Amino acid sequence: MNKVFSDKKAIFLFVFPAFLVFFMIIILPIFFSAYYSTLDWNGIGKATFIGIQNYINLFVNNTDGFVMSIKNSFIVALLSVFVQVPLALILALVIAKGIKWEGLFRTVYFIPVIISTTVIGQLWMKIYQPKYGMLNNILDIVGLDFLKHNWLATPETALGSAFFVIIWQYIGYHMLLLYSGIKAIPTTIYEAAEVDGANNFQKATRITIPLILPMLKVCVTFALVGSLKTFDLIYVLTKGGPIHATEVPTTLMFSTIFLQNKYGYGSSMSIFIILECLVFTIFLQKVFKAETITY
Repeated sequence: MNKVFSDKKAIFLFVFPAFLVFFMIIILPIFFSAYYSTLDWNGIGKATFIGIQNYINLFVNNTDGFVMSIKNSFIVALLSVFVQVPLALILALVIAKGIKWEGLFRTVYFIPVIISTTVIGQLWMKIYQPKYGMLNNILDIVGLDFLKHNWLATPETALGSAFFVIIWQYIGYHMLLLYSGIKAIPTTIYEAAEVDGANNFQKATRITIPLILPMLKVCVTFALVGSLKTFDLIYVLTKGGPIHATEVPTTLMFSTIFLQNKYGYGSSMSIFIILECLVFTIFLQKVFKAETITY
């Protein structure tokens, strides 16, 4: 009994400092934001309690583009799940087959993940630059000069251009997660399938993908929730413009709080983002109710 009590004390001593830090930098700010969201406050002067009026203003008589920002974040989330993750899966399947220079390809695809988002944003701003950017120059060289335009300043192409950069940066992240899951599958399973005459497509669809479903769940969750709270890359590229064409809730929240000094209204946006991510995470947990496969 004393040993059990001693073990619990040791566990508490090790866990409590981490929990305290987590509570101070994650949980407590959420409660403060929830409180601020009920106020009409500029961050300096006297605050006026207005209840849920800020939340009502998000959707009723909306003139700041919040509804459009939600739509844009949903578009990015859907594209991330149905474009980015499948492409990462294909890359992982190909590289994990043991191709020549496997380690080199794995490293090259992962490099964008470790580069600063600000650096990546500045790099792609130069690529998309309408006068001397590499993209327009390539279009000019191959005879497609009629397609040249300002990619990030045109509402019709701004969101797609920003999403392409998101794919480029994070596809290596999902690829590496899926790659590690594939490499964990025992080779004896594939050998048995080959004896039965299975081809590469059959092995991928009937063995590999079913066995890495838990990792696919992680990738889909990261892609979806990450898209809903994306901020830095879009802010560096377009700051939400032009005309809210690339605006997402996080960029609008930032400008509302720190540029317009609407702390109460901006805090209601932050709480909406938190609840949105929570709801979609729970939804994904329900969708991926498949049993964990063990070897």
